Amino acid sequence: MKIIISGSLGNIGQHLTTLLAKENELVVISSNADRKAAIEALGATAAIGSINDVDFLSQTFAGADALFAMTPPNMGGQNIIENTVNAGKVFAKAIENANVPRIVMLSSIGADVEKGTGPIAGLHQIEKIYNELNASVTFLRAGYFYTNHYNDVPLIKNAGIIGANFPAETKIPYVHPHDIAVAAAEELQKQTTGKNVRYIVSDFRSAADTASLLGSATGNPTLPWVEFTDEQSLQGMIGAGLPEEMAHLYTEMGQGLREGKIQTDFVNNNHQAEGITKLEDFAQEFKSKF
Repeated sequence: MKIIISGSLGNIGQHLTTLLAKENELVVISSNADRKAAIEALGATAAIGSINDVDFLSQTFAGADALFAMTPPNMGGQNIIENTVNAGKVFAKAIENANVPRIVMLSSIGADVEKGTGPIAGLHQIEKIYNELNASVTFLRAGYFYTNHYNDVPLIKNAGIIGANFPAETKIPYVHPHDIAVAAAEELQKQTTGKNVRYIVSDFRSAADTASLLGSATGNPTLPWVEFTDEQSLQGMIGAGLPEEMAHLYTEMGQGLREGKIQTDFVNNNHQAEGITKLEDFAQEFKSKF
């Protein structure tokens, strides 16, 4: 199979390329020419260009059997949701131009909800766009990345706490990037039709469990989970250097977790945490990088 992977060699792309390279013809898209050698070292062809360039994408997608479509949010600047959706529109146009028959779109838990979910709202709109494609599409709705907790290292080291704007009893649908790659590899090589949703969640655990396990792994078994107010959460992220618009979106995502709207479809439809990397496993990774 000829498979296109967007997202370069990031946390997911590198795992996915490694999983697929032996038995498939792979093309990995990157905006960074410096990644070319690393991509080729994994047995793939590098396509260097912008994911906002429909002509580049159309040419890159030509002849592909399947595409892993990842449209990351614009992490800085303004109009983040709009820019994310526009990137999704460019992908959709290029998919149509190249007539790609099989799409696996990296989406997110909570993408079934129109608003009140922070940056996930952009993926909700892209799912709607992809629903109109004349292609087989699987929406791979991933959980909250474990690796986001690396951002909490300064707070843990300097204040001896961990927290967010939701309470300790909130259950978080977590995912490890490697588990996403495994699920994506399966879906890209699967013969299927129509539009489908697959959740990829590694573990579904409370914030209190997170504090306990990450604390124990790093020498503080009584590490407390502190529920911040929305304003405290917002100002903390801005103070840490996150662009203000993105800080507002992440604060809204915390509200969505607190209210349960992000987890609702996953819970109500009895989806399972099928990924192999549990919170205990990630705690040991966290320890190694603490």
